[in-house]
Amino acid sequence: MAPRRARIAFSDSAAKQLEDLTTERAIHALDRALVAISVDHEIGEPIPADGTGPELRQYADEIEDVRVLYYVTALRTVVVVAYIET
Repeated sequence: MAPRRARIAFSDSAAKQLEDLTTERAIHALDRALVAISVDHEIGEPIPADGTGPELRQYADEIEDVRVLYYVTALRTVVVVAYIET
């Protein structure tokens, strides 16, 4: 059985960044990154923190030139995107 994909949600600031994406290349790069993250939540590297909030992770794809900061909810069914960089 294939792993179940998590649902993707966006923080308010990430949603604003998403609205500002205008090129097809940037949209395609982000789409590929989000699919990868939704299938494998551990694909990104953990970002060191003080432990008071959710564990932030960073996924960067040098070829697609995209970086996504995200965290996974406790039940691991939702990936919340906090920041997008293309």
